[in-house]
Amino acid sequence: MKSAYELAMERLQKESPSAPPLTDEQKAALAEIDNKTTARIAEKRILAEQEMSQAGDVETLQKIQDRLQEDIRRLETEREEQKAEIRKSEQKKA
Repeated sequence: MKSAYELAMERLQKESPSAPPLTDEQKAALAEIDNKTTARIAEKRILAEQEMSQAGDVETLQKIQDRLQEDIRRLETEREEQKAEIRKSEQKKA
């Protein structure tokens, strides 16, 4: 006899089946995306720090910081979109 927990888990699995496990190729592609995005973010931060050290006033400094935050958000969004594409493409093959 199954417990209430086991029955609930079976129902949940039927309603929204979990994604198939990632292949080694998928894992490598996802890691590559993470590495590239991390490097691009680091590059943006370094450039922003250089600009901030040369900023003459608080207003310019704030603009640089705002631009940096926007760039980081954009890069992270792109990363998640690319990762979703990889996951979708592999699910279609399965």
